[in-house]
Amino acid sequence: MTQIIRSLADLTDRYDVLLCDLWGCVHNGREVYPEAIPALRAFRAAGKTVVLLTNSPRDREGVAEQVATFGLPDDCWDTIASSGDAARAAMFMGAVGAKVHVMGEQSGDGFFRPMEILDAPVPIERVAIDAAEGIVCLGPDDPMADPETWRADLLYAKQKDMKLLCANPDIVVDRGEEREWCAGAVARMYAEMGGESLYFGKPHPPIYDLARRRLASIDRTAPDSRMLAVGDGIQTDIKGALGEDIDSLFITGGLARVETGTGTDPDPDKLARYIESEMVTPTYAIGALR
Repeated sequence: MTQIIRSLADLTDRYDVLLCDLWGCVHNGREVYPEAIPALRAFRAAGKTVVLLTNSPRDREGVAEQVATFGLPDDCWDTIASSGDAARAAMFMGAVGAKVHVMGEQSGDGFFRPMEILDAPVPIERVAIDAAEGIVCLGPDDPMADPETWRADLLYAKQKDMKLLCANPDIVVDRGEEREWCAGAVARMYAEMGGESLYFGKPHPPIYDLARRRLASIDRTAPDSRMLAVGDGIQTDIKGALGEDIDSLFITGGLARVETGTGTDPDPDKLARYIESEMVTPTYAIGALR
């Protein structure tokens, strides 16, 4: 049974590492939630470690730059593991070929920056879809458009037996008060059409493996029993934690704020019904990261 808590501080003594989602937990795509800053600082002040574990298609340098512009101080976290970095590694290992058609945009070319840590990385060339061997999906070209606008390119890719590399398994995010589509929605449509979509972010194992490697690189390893995953996506953040046998803290005031009746805290009855309908049970729940 999920326990509703009032503050992250209620759990500090039980865990050494926080695997903290960003969008919907720490920021809304435009600015940081003010209460998240002291919560993360207090966790670190207790000698604990914060990993920003995000389904962002950006590499970790790009994530750090982005959250800084949103107002998150760098003393709130220790390291970053992004879906973008996990997906980049697979791309440079040739997961979808050398000639790729790119869907979606991001600031700069961080996703395509060479990865020196790989032996003999595949040289990646960005091409039109009719010249591509595979698709790299950072998101829809227009995240606000009708998903049917993606279908023609995906049907062509399916006919050519292309694989689609999904750099962000999230289906939707809320940018301020506007909900927009993410790469996960494109990958889901492609899979429903019979195409092969490759996933690297939550809830899939590669991003958790990356997080453990990032922890090891700063000498902050911890057993899974001493890790706590925080997120507002029950089918990504919470389901992924369950798959890794890691306890989870569900932020109900994010994507599921309406379904869970969240004001300051979730409505217990609505939360219970939502959890039952999603068939994913968090260890703990809270209205917002505070």
